[in-house]
Amino acid sequence: MADPTPVIDDLRVEGEELDALVAELSPEQWALPTPAAGWTVAHQIAHLAWTDHHAVLAMTDQNSFSREVEKALAQPGDFVDNGAEEGVAKPPEQLLADWRAGRTALLDALRAAPDGARFPWYGPPMATASMATARLMETWAHGGDVADALGVTRTPTDRLRHIVRLGVRTRDFAFGVHGLATPFEEFRVELTAPSGELWVYGPEDADDRVTGPALDFCLLVTQRAHRSDLALETVGAGADRWLDIAQAFAGPPGAGRAPKGGAA
Repeated sequence: MADPTPVIDDLRVEGEELDALVAELSPEQWALPTPAAGWTVAHQIAHLAWTDHHAVLAMTDQNSFSREVEKALAQPGDFVDNGAEEGVAKPPEQLLADWRAGRTALLDALRAAPDGARFPWYGPPMATASMATARLMETWAHGGDVADALGVTRTPTDRLRHIVRLGVRTRDFAFGVHGLATPFEEFRVELTAPSGELWVYGPEDADDRVTGPALDFCLLVTQRAHRSDLALETVGAGADRWLDIAQAFAGPPGAGRAPKGGAA
């Protein structure tokens, strides 16, 4: 059983770094558009606050979480967008305070979770480490959208290793959510970390391979960049197909981002 402490600690730091980006924003900056169509900086933070709240419910009050799921699915439109819109309706200072309180509650719930616990979610049930990893992935991905809106360049860190691992583990999910047959064999994934370390997954003699920067892989599986703009290379038809459909987040296939032009 994986010790969730390292990823919980990294989730805390990821949230603190994003907090530093938005803590002193003006109302006009909260309203800046981000690369996500129709979403401002406020929408991004509101979505994180909404999801953190539901993660806490899933871990501490599963009956309430089930009721929230039923209510969300009964709403017209997309419940994720609806949740973000609810947060955006608040004054920025209240939205920021709610997000901070939710982050603290989530970290407390993660640290208090009993060994071996599994929690319901919008996809398959999650263990503690998986829940923390999913929250880190979303914090990093939506934080990237905020940074882009503010014209800030973030320095990647080896906290990306959690997102890389999640991206590799969700390979079969990505094929399934697109209605495609799951590859029988494992792929070899070799990615260069921001620190220069090589992160390796899968058998060395695998026929299908993915190589490149870990940052680019994380941008791909969170659908924050189009594949054609990333320096990822593949060997084998299965690996090539995977990079067209990869997603590390639950739910239906994401729309992804349009290509900007760059790496072929």
